[in-house]
Amino acid sequence: MKKLTDKLYGGIDFKWWKVIVFAVATAILTAVFLIVPVFEKTSFKRMGVTLEAWIFFAIIIMANCKKPLESALKTFVFFLVSQPLIYLIQVPFSYMGWQLFGYYRYWFILTILTFPAAFIGWFITKKNWLSLLILSPMLFILTYDYVGCFKHTFRHFPLLLVTAVFCLGQVILYLCAFTSNIWQKILGFILPLLAFMVVVFINPPMQLNGTNFLPDYPTLSEDAVLTMDYTGDDAPAINVSIYTTGPDSMVLISATDYGTADFTITDGDTEYHYTVNIYDDEGGHVQIEITVK
Repeated sequence: MKKLTDKLYGGIDFKWWKVIVFAVATAILTAVFLIVPVFEKTSFKRMGVTLEAWIFFAIIIMANCKKPLESALKTFVFFLVSQPLIYLIQVPFSYMGWQLFGYYRYWFILTILTFPAAFIGWFITKKNWLSLLILSPMLFILTYDYVGCFKHTFRHFPLLLVTAVFCLGQVILYLCAFTSNIWQKILGFILPLLAFMVVVFINPPMQLNGTNFLPDYPTLSEDAVLTMDYTGDDAPAINVSIYTTGPDSMVLISATDYGTADFTITDGDTEYHYTVNIYDDEGGHVQIEITVK
């Protein structure tokens, strides 16, 4: 294991051209997973949606840099090249066309954050208590993913088994590679599990916040008003609000449970009526479906 970790995290000469090739290769692979129907309900499609694969790639780059500034620059450029390229490759195959780039905003913010994160993240190579502290957020994300995916696998075997094993494997790999004693390894494994239990205890069963285009792609003005069509005295666990107006009009959906809700958008003399459905698909993804009433 030590030979593997020493080679993977410090034994690769990551020149700039290799960073670019790595970014392009991972973008093409991700786009294939998102486009080809055979990957629709598999763990591989998650590469274009969730963070676990990109944490893996980023740590490889960071750990093979000589200085923290080099780590920040190369990781930032890796994401700056790979993320928009994923969307660009998908455009000819998507019914949304260029509007698909509306979803890039989330990844653009993450790309900006990779610069300071990778600068700090380089210090995991010191293999001390500071390394474990810096690793903690990533260990928590991966623990949250592998526990949730294993739970889903037990319900819908073998769906998400690959993701569960991949995330658990990363936790073990990073603790072997970037910690120097047994107590750091034990705490690095146990504390994220305890944090996960606390989050599950204090949070509702589901906490969703996501943006979506409307199915008929209306061009809303700044005067547009959205109202939820509640049918009872109690407000449902789903709320919708206008996120952006103009040619790329989008709505923001917040939900604490699965179900459906109706809403109406009034824009001058025009009314648009929709139903939003929040559900969990067989691939373990929370899905948002908006239909015209």
